[in-house]
Amino acid sequence: LNKAEKSWILYDVANSAFIMIVTATIPIYFRSLAEGSGMSGTSATSLWGSATSISILILALLSPVLGAIADYENMKKKIFTIFFVIAIAGGFLFTFAPGWLSFLIFFIISRIGYAACNIFYDAMLIDVTTDERMDRVSTCGYAFGYIGSCIPFVAGLLLILNCDTIGLPMVTATRISFVITMVWWIIMSIPLYKNVHQQYSLPHEPHVFAATFKRLGATFQKLAKDKRMLFFIIGYFCYIDGVYTIISMATTYGGEVGIDSNAMVLALLLTQFVAFPCSILSGTLAKKFGSMRMIKIFIVMYMAICLFGYGLDTELEFWILAVSVGICQGGIQALSRSYYGKIIPKDESSEYFGFFDVFGKFADFFGPLIISFCAYFFHNSKYGVLSLILLFAAGLILITLSEKQPTAAE
Repeated sequence: LNKAEKSWILYDVANSAFIMIVTATIPIYFRSLAEGSGMSGTSATSLWGSATSISILILALLSPVLGAIADYENMKKKIFTIFFVIAIAGGFLFTFAPGWLSFLIFFIISRIGYAACNIFYDAMLIDVTTDERMDRVSTCGYAFGYIGSCIPFVAGLLLILNCDTIGLPMVTATRISFVITMVWWIIMSIPLYKNVHQQYSLPHEPHVFAATFKRLGATFQKLAKDKRMLFFIIGYFCYIDGVYTIISMATTYGGEVGIDSNAMVLALLLTQFVAFPCSILSGTLAKKFGSMRMIKIFIVMYMAICLFGYGLDTELEFWILAVSVGICQGGIQALSRSYYGKIIPKDESSEYFGFFDVFGKFADFFGPLIISFCAYFFHNSKYGVLSLILLFAAGLILITLSEKQPTAAE
């Protein structure tokens, strides 16, 4: 790996620490704030899912415009920086929020900043490597992100688990763990700022916004004509919906079925360790069997995970679920990113990744909404978990159809 590739990978190490607490400790902390104010556990689950959906919906609407602007000369890192500051500031603000409502508002702000950064970070993949190395670099990003994010997470977790011994209130220990994550995120982002530079860009336009919206219209037309890309991106929307939902709602769902909070957090930590070698292995297997074939295998595995999750009601089963997710989640996300990066125009990468992000973020909006709907109307989230099988099946069918379609140039 060269310096630019390593620096790009390190940002995955940086921001994965945030998504680790979003998955594990933040929902538990929010649940305690909500229940402390007299809210029921089911209502807290529904509210958390709705908050996640709101943050994703806002960004999904902005993604194509932001991506299109970032394709102009020297704009990618500038816009990345704006949202990086928003993410970090929101993180510090929700850390010290006094109640569940202010916590939720600042969390939404921070989550929007985090997700917006990822549009430009993903688009930088084409700036740091070649098509031939893209699967390897992308999977290394996820792999080292999983293992690296464990460092600040374990430090915070040890603080929380030993708060009584060292004389700290649980709330204070949890807040310090959030601060550790934010500081880690800042420090590990420095190499990206120093060593990653925009290699592909469009000439600067005097009227950026007018030119941006004109380009967006042209891109819609290109996507409509390129059936291979269109079927893939819609299929991606379906299957990544299930992936993101399982990641973001795991501890909330586990708490609802009665799994101990400490057991859930430790199980999700195990997921990170399992995901590290499995993500790297998926890059090796993709080189031998092809990215698309590996994506299909992971989708089928996720369908089995959903079926297993529907019947989950013991701590041991949650541990098994955590290991199973660890085997799949890094590979399917990394290979989807690198496959897409290989089929898009390089000088319009941010715009195309903006559209990619729209589909991914609408998926992240739709999935938690399904869980929230089932929690509210059926008083049980299990039906929501089971329904995710349909999304994975639809994704599998659509990406299979995409392989049979000619590109716009053929």
